Amino acid sequence: MRRDRIVPLIIAVALFMENMDSTVIATSLPAIATDIGTNPLALKLAVTSYLLSLAVFIPASGWTADRFGARTVFRAAIAVFMIGSIGCAFSSSLTDFVIARIVQGMGGAMMTPVGRLVLVRTIPKRELVGAMAWVTMPALIGPVIGPPVGGFITTYATWHWIFIINVPIGLIGIVLATRFIEDVRAEKHEPFDIAGMVLSGLGIAGIAFGLSILGLNFLPWTIVVGLVAGGSIFMAAYLVHARRTPYPALDLSLLRLPTFFASVTGGFMFRLGVGAMPFLLPLMLQVGFGMTPFQSGLVTFVSAVGAMSMKMAAATILRRFGFRTVLIANALISAAFLASCAAFTETTPVAVMLALLLVGGFFRSLEFTCINTLAYADVESERVSRATSLVSVAQQLAISAGVAFGALAVETTVQFRSGSALMASDFPPAFLAVAAVSALSALVFMRLSPEAGAELADRR
Repeated sequence: MRRDRIVPLIIAVALFMENMDSTVIATSLPAIATDIGTNPLALKLAVTSYLLSLAVFIPASGWTADRFGARTVFRAAIAVFMIGSIGCAFSSSLTDFVIARIVQGMGGAMMTPVGRLVLVRTIPKRELVGAMAWVTMPALIGPVIGPPVGGFITTYATWHWIFIINVPIGLIGIVLATRFIEDVRAEKHEPFDIAGMVLSGLGIAGIAFGLSILGLNFLPWTIVVGLVAGGSIFMAAYLVHARRTPYPALDLSLLRLPTFFASVTGGFMFRLGVGAMPFLLPLMLQVGFGMTPFQSGLVTFVSAVGAMSMKMAAATILRRFGFRTVLIANALISAAFLASCAAFTETTPVAVMLALLLVGGFFRSLEFTCINTLAYADVESERVSRATSLVSVAQQLAISAGVAFGALAVETTVQFRSGSALMASDFPPAFLAVAAVSALSALVFMRLSPEAGAELADRR
């Protein structure tokens, strides 16, 4: 198999392992809590500790890859993730489990941005769209199939296998990375921005954690507000710091590039809406329609099939229409399919749900591929590592904000009708709200030049 085909596949498998693992644990918390002698609510710390670790270490990923080599860091990230997985499987207490999840988060924080860095630096620009499609799919498929896979493994085996299965996958990834991935690194070694790393890490962690639990009634609202406010203060301090250092941990000057700005800001808005779907849809199907977790998982899985079918079409569509046209039209189409979920009722034929989710999955995956690729259209080669770090941070915040926004929309509907228990009728307003936010991203993409990303789209 050609190197330009197998490299994206290697990175995609590693990212799929990381993306699925972050959600697969959700349905297994009760079983894990029973085994290690704690309660499921306390075990939520394992979920949040992973998120915090991810947020804190992402800013260091670009510099680390430049300094020690992308292949070296990518392999090390997989190894660290495997060590964390083994630690999770053999944990006997809550403390052990939380520490192991932090280690997993450290590995995951390096895998995604460094994986993208490898692609951008080793794949020709005209072939980057097809390669980025492979990297996009894990982020879409993982959250969708994670919960049902976790439920299946926990029901028919034991929860330990959720983590043990990462070991052979990781070992294969390390071997293939050694064989096929070049150890690209920066020719000039820039000093590491330790102060910026601390400030941005605390800021991102506070905002991401606070947003991820907003509307979930996990902590008192005063603590949630304090987390978001504290994170915002640290990010403000980072902005002041970044203006005074020549090599900041997160290079915000990249936002002056129109293509990068559209990718990050438009992508944030699109993800904020679409990112709520893996949270809202299973909840509506199970709580509102009375489906079992496994039945719900089978329904939502079809959107992953739609996402996979996009792989062959992305390059052709972009070559024909260009980034600007595709991003604008596709944002509106994807939002329309997301809004269609508001029309689902208990009497809606499953075949209709499957058809809408299948086609919607195709368009969402196409939009994500375009957004992820466009970010690197005009970034100079020496700043690619900084771009990958900033893109990953924006995506992490968007995912956290998306779940928070979806939960808040449902909670608002419940309070508006003065109810207490969730009902099927509480979800349609939330789907319409998140769809509207995703559609607004089209306004950002309208500012792009018609020729934006022409080389990436191979538009001669």
